[in-house]
Amino acid sequence: MKVAIIGAGIAGLSAAFDLSKAGHDVTIFEAASYTGGLAAGFKDENWDWHLEHFYHHWFDTDDDILNLIAEIGQRDKVFFPRPVTSLYIDDEIYPFDSPIRILAFPKLSPIAKVRFGLVAVYLRLTKNWQALEKETAHNWALRMMGEEAYKVVWEPLLIGKFGDYYKEVNMAWLWARLHKRSFKLGYFKGGFQAFVKALTERVISQQVKVCLNARIQNIERMDNGQFCVETAPADGNTVPSPEPPATFDRVLATVSPHLLSKLVPTLPTHYLAEIKNLQSMGAVVLILALKHQITDEHYWINLPKSDDVPFLAFVEHTNFINREYYGGDHIVYCGDYLKPDHAYFTLTKEELLARFLPALKKFNPNFDEGWVKNSWLFRTKYAQPVPPVNHSRNIPALETPIPGLYWASMSQVYPWDRGTNYAVEIGRRVARQMMDEAPS
Repeated sequence: MKVAIIGAGIAGLSAAFDLSKAGHDVTIFEAASYTGGLAAGFKDENWDWHLEHFYHHWFDTDDDILNLIAEIGQRDKVFFPRPVTSLYIDDEIYPFDSPIRILAFPKLSPIAKVRFGLVAVYLRLTKNWQALEKETAHNWALRMMGEEAYKVVWEPLLIGKFGDYYKEVNMAWLWARLHKRSFKLGYFKGGFQAFVKALTERVISQQVKVCLNARIQNIERMDNGQFCVETAPADGNTVPSPEPPATFDRVLATVSPHLLSKLVPTLPTHYLAEIKNLQSMGAVVLILALKHQITDEHYWINLPKSDDVPFLAFVEHTNFINREYYGGDHIVYCGDYLKPDHAYFTLTKEELLARFLPALKKFNPNFDEGWVKNSWLFRTKYAQPVPPVNHSRNIPALETPIPGLYWASMSQVYPWDRGTNYAVEIGRRVARQMMDEAPS
């Protein structure tokens, strides 16, 4: 088959890996000037390693991506530190990432801790997510864990992650968050961009054509069953895209629901309505390179949404990965999940700095804006799907109603949460399906 893949993120690269390995002719079109999608990174001039645009790590249960890394001969580059993840409550930071630390947590009564622990064990062991998706996380956790544990631990997380949607999210989402979580967190030597580079080089060695700065503006199925993939005019292609019109036997789009509807307006009306009903949150991340450490040990601090702390997560990356790889800089992420129409998507970096920096004094009273050596702002309006009750009924099949056109996105990895592990899984799954359905 001659296959076009739209998007050079982890899903698109993973699909290209398997399709090209099986002998198919694959071309990837990527609108950005780099591969990796939401897992891509950047490197300041005094750093040895890349840093992700959006904070990333792996669990030791993330078998799909770890197996792929092994297949491309890079497993020795993965390592698993044991950082501290914490909760911020009443102006104090509390480690909350092990049974011992949960037992020592002073904000829950002994009875609440027992209920919390028993329910957490159940969620770790059960595989019956189908039953859990029939009820909201709000109602289920409130009933099973009790009001005390729910109000202290889970409600702030749900509100921070989903905003106005927090009472609509089903319990299978929360189950997935706990079911595969590990205390040790994985990282790739050189940053996730080093993994992306290795995977990109591997697919190119398998004769995959990777066209960067190649923004697709239309995908149309022709009368002969092939697809015409039309690229928008672009200057400075680092890798030239095929001269239009480019035709393919199969097309795989690894894009957001909104972008899919724009690229393929000929999709049936009922299907367009279905994908437009898939809700999602965007992400805004402000990254700081600091002269000094903010906290002594905390890698990840979950924050309650408030006026005093205008973001959801405080991630001190260099309490996870040694700052020697970043020229001695202390690296901090201030991140938030927001509706795509939120003001944070239009404010300038300087305006967000003015809002975010005062909150750092909450974590270190000595913090001063003079600590900031450099800053970067990254945003995406498609970062976190919102799964309502019985969401499995809403998940579109990988093959769209247009025969030969496939769609694989983070909106379809449900019941799992979005992430690079599930991008690999869905990319390889759709590649298998495309090959199984190929004409003999």
